[in-house]
Amino acid sequence: MDNSSKNGGPLDNSEELLLTTRQGHPVTDNQNIKTIGSRGPGTLENYHFIEKITHFDRERVPERVVHARGAGAHGVFEAYGKVKDEPVSKYTRAKLLQAAGKTTPVFVRFSTVIHGNHSPETLRDPRGFAVKFYTEDGNWDLVGNNLKIFFIRDAMKFPDMIHAFKPDPITNVQDMERFFDFVSLSPEATHMITFLFSPWGIPANYRQMQGSGVNTYKWVNQAGEAVLVKYHWEPLNQGIKNMLQTEANDIQALSFNHATLDLYQAIEQGNYPEWELCVQIMSDDEHSELDFDPLDDTKLWPTDQFPFLPIGKMTLNRNPVDYFVEVEQAAFGTGVLVDGLEFSDDKMLQGRTLSYSDTQRYRVGTNYLQLPINSPKARVATNQSGGTMAPRADRGQDQNPHINYEPSSLGGLHEAPRMGKDYEPQYNAKRTSKQIERTNDFKQAGDTYRSFDNGERDELINNLVDALAQCSKGIQNRMLQHLSEADAEYGKRVADGLLHNAQNKVESGQIDPKKGVDLANESGHNADPY
Repeated sequence: MDNSSKNGGPLDNSEELLLTTRQGHPVTDNQNIKTIGSRGPGTLENYHFIEKITHFDRERVPERVVHARGAGAHGVFEAYGKVKDEPVSKYTRAKLLQAAGKTTPVFVRFSTVIHGNHSPETLRDPRGFAVKFYTEDGNWDLVGNNLKIFFIRDAMKFPDMIHAFKPDPITNVQDMERFFDFVSLSPEATHMITFLFSPWGIPANYRQMQGSGVNTYKWVNQAGEAVLVKYHWEPLNQGIKNMLQTEANDIQALSFNHATLDLYQAIEQGNYPEWELCVQIMSDDEHSELDFDPLDDTKLWPTDQFPFLPIGKMTLNRNPVDYFVEVEQAAFGTGVLVDGLEFSDDKMLQGRTLSYSDTQRYRVGTNYLQLPINSPKARVATNQSGGTMAPRADRGQDQNPHINYEPSSLGGLHEAPRMGKDYEPQYNAKRTSKQIERTNDFKQAGDTYRSFDNGERDELINNLVDALAQCSKGIQNRMLQHLSEADAEYGKRVADGLLHNAQNKVESGQIDPKKGVDLANESGHNADPY
């Protein structure tokens, strides 16, 4: 690194003058965005640039769209220092993972995805599982769900998916016909639907559910060598527990806050939930030997080929003091990574990286990273200022307060030295807008169906029949085709169930808004005016 200023004078190498992002990450290159080749085009993983430019866009001076309903807790992550029998440094130089017994404070927010802030926690829905690590190198956000896969593989489809799953824009009521209209025209969603409509679609509570980063990331070691990784949280002392639809209905009649209260009471009573963080590791190439693309987030990596390798343990041991200040204002982003952890080319991850942090700037405010729950515990020094509700300027201790730009020779912030060799993947491809070649939309859905026990399969069939009964014939036929592609028995059982229910006018066990209206009309008691 050239340690001379642009006018030939020496730069002050004081650590207090090192430029960082608002996450507390040292900035090693403040001159160049990331591009495919030196001439471009630019890529979506320009986290530092995106943070810098979008904050600048807002220097002149709402409920979450997704994951609105949530609960949270503080805790600690303890690293094992190893991946199986090997030192973790073989794969990544991320400091928080290096030493056995090293601890890092964390904050976790659990949530439901589709429904609003005061919706019942018994509804069938993926659960969010987002962890903020306050590391010595700045924050790392591991943002994921309880299920290990997702509905779609390309971020372009995300707004449409959420619109289809959210309430009708006219009636403001969620509609299974809208839901399955989108799903039936998105065959890659078949695998996720198989999980979601089984008992795995309604975790009993937040403590007893798995978590996953869902997307594929990369680990980079000191030599600049990289591997692909997937992250998984596995419950330890509390185990895993899911619910049947009838059980969820019974609980919802008594409480629609049960999961939030369960988490709070467990921690209050000293019954601290624990999860082991495991990774699956794969070499960073296309893996033509697999019948799917490893960057496809609708797929599971087979554990017989890529086993779960424990790398640390998380314990939640402290409840929030104020729900709004900590849980509601907690803001996560998939682009929040520390040195040694990087993005992959996973199309959903690339899109989420822009969307998540930009959503927080809109929802919480331009200076959301200065709120205590989001602020890193590492030193922060940026040239960003202004914007709504700015409590302070992130100036370095020895920074010349007159200099809020870089480069400068007048006592301003400057770039940090690199912590290791950069990983430089090579691309030789045309810029294009195409889906991946190995879609294989139905095989793993069939594998998952066959892996369920009889009770899980029965529950899956009943729930799909109940939901699809609310849909038109065309949507039903498309879904039956997809389910039959996954497994012939799977499709036949759902088809038989739809026919049986239609012939016998069987009542749905799932929530059907139209039947709720009829029941309210039939059950209401007349009263005289007073």
